[in-house]
Amino acid sequence: MSQKALLQPATSRLSCAFKPVPVVFTRAPVAQRLGDVVVTRAAATEDLELLEELAAKKPQVQVKREKPRSKRFKAMQSKVAKRTVELDPATAIKNMRMTASTKFTESVEMHARMGLDPKFSDQQLRATVSLPKGTGKELRVAVLTQGDNVKAALSAGADVAGGEDLIERINGGFMDFDKLIATPDMMPKVAKLGRVLGPRGLMPNPKAGTVTTDVAGTVKDFKGGKVEYRLDKGGNLHVLFGRADFKEEDLLDNLKAIQESIDANKPPGAKGVYWKSMYVCTTMGPSQRISISALQGMKSKQE
Repeated sequence: MSQKALLQPATSRLSCAFKPVPVVFTRAPVAQRLGDVVVTRAAATEDLELLEELAAKKPQVQVKREKPRSKRFKAMQSKVAKRTVELDPATAIKNMRMTASTKFTESVEMHARMGLDPKFSDQQLRATVSLPKGTGKELRVAVLTQGDNVKAALSAGADVAGGEDLIERINGGFMDFDKLIATPDMMPKVAKLGRVLGPRGLMPNPKAGTVTTDVAGTVKDFKGGKVEYRLDKGGNLHVLFGRADFKEEDLLDNLKAIQESIDANKPPGAKGVYWKSMYVCTTMGPSQRISISALQGMKSKQE
């Protein structure tokens, strides 16, 4: 091959040389591309609706998990009636005392579901009741007052009493009391303790009977078994009304006093069913449901 032939391009030297074919990239119009997206999304939406229809037709089984209970609790639960069965007050209290099987003396509590909505101001429920047989619990009472009332409070059985000096002690962290009573003239000074006492539920309040001029009488009432009850956010009441070593008659008297107090303090905005359910139980035992109509039909010893 000559030198001139070698200098020529390779395509011209090949007998069956391929001619380069130009490649042209075309782009679909915008409207067509948007149409494809709309169609794709519409198909996906139809599939999603179909899946939702199938899920709705399929029966959903809700599995209710039971709370883990100890062997002692299950053994006590098997000896008494189920919590869905309404019992007369005497039988419920008798069964409840049977379930007190711990090494310490358990407290006895009443839990009631009320037909009230605490979101409304005319459906609030907060009051006190004096239990005729007491609570069996020693209550530590502090009194904020001044002058001769300090001696009167201490003579009536108050654990601690004072004025501004006691306010400073409480503000400094002194909380060795279960109930705080104050006279009306001390309330402006007690206001600065709101952040300390409020979260603990110890702030004096006229509705709770802890703001009074009769210091001695109020101290004796709380020391003698006066308890406060208040509706929680769920519309329930929780009241301690004795100990498991009380006599059945004494517990029944206390429970009757609580029921009468709750009926007497029925809020004006209450509508429909006032009492929905009531249960009694020990601190570590299963609950027993009480027939509210049977309890209301009982006569108290005061009558």
